[in-house]
Amino acid sequence: MLSFLQTRRKKGWLSVIRRGGRFDLAHAVRETGRRPAIELCESFRIERDELDALQRLYVARKLGAYQVTTLLGDDEYRLLQVEAPNVPEDERAQALRWRLKDLVDFPVAGAALGVLEIPLEGAATGRQSNVFAAVAPESRVGPKQGLFHRAKLDLAAIEIPETAMRNVATLFEEPNRGLAFLSLSENDSMLLITYRGELYFSRRIEVSAVQLAEADGERRQQMLERLALELQRTFDNFDRQYGFISVSRLIIAVERAVPELLPSLADNLYLPVQAMDLGGVIEFANVPELRAPERQAQCLLAIGAALRAET
Repeated sequence: MLSFLQTRRKKGWLSVIRRGGRFDLAHAVRETGRRPAIELCESFRIERDELDALQRLYVARKLGAYQVTTLLGDDEYRLLQVEAPNVPEDERAQALRWRLKDLVDFPVAGAALGVLEIPLEGAATGRQSNVFAAVAPESRVGPKQGLFHRAKLDLAAIEIPETAMRNVATLFEEPNRGLAFLSLSENDSMLLITYRGELYFSRRIEVSAVQLAEADGERRQQMLERLALELQRTFDNFDRQYGFISVSRLIIAVERAVPELLPSLADNLYLPVQAMDLGGVIEFANVPELRAPERQAQCLLAIGAALRAET
């Protein structure tokens, strides 16, 4: 009754991500047979507090028309690789909680739990399979849900940075080849390796875009050499663990201009190194500022969260 008065829900997902003193918003639409499209990508400074900012955005950007997702902050969850429990599907969550209880410093009984499969192939299928378990305490998830509820936003999903980055990384995959994806943000770096749309590896590296951009020449060179060494060790270890995956290249997104970054890594790694260019995999005609590589990197997590599957 009176359904014609209801707001028509827009397709896709709107991500609303807290990044330092700002909110990043991105709206993405995925349709079969077409490239994903970014319809909106904006950043807004938080003037008073989060609730005030969201309430203002709700009115100014008509956020009631969107299905919303957000991210947990780096200190609000743990992502752990553990053995997949050999139990019936309906007992799996409880079995995972039992395994995680001694690996985290908060109660797991009421914690939010998400599981990412790590598929094996060929000879590797005889090994014990693992999964990624993302676990977050209720004390972190509950207040975040409450914040969006008070702001009248339809928070339908919560992502973690690794899955947001995976959503972007998999767009660059070549058929039957793995992809390494490195994001250098203001605070640190995150390296992922994906294969056939799945996350196989994730680690953080304590080298940030700000550190590289602001370091003097000698210090910057030392940091680049250390970064290359960390990456090469990681690729060697990954190859020993997942020999059935051939990683084709390393894609890099960096939030600050560091001209020496790609040439230095290309000289020190055996993988081809390329800068991220979303223009080759995503449509963003309505957001021309995304032509700038640094802006693409700044909005990477917001775009990735908005690229989650419809279901």
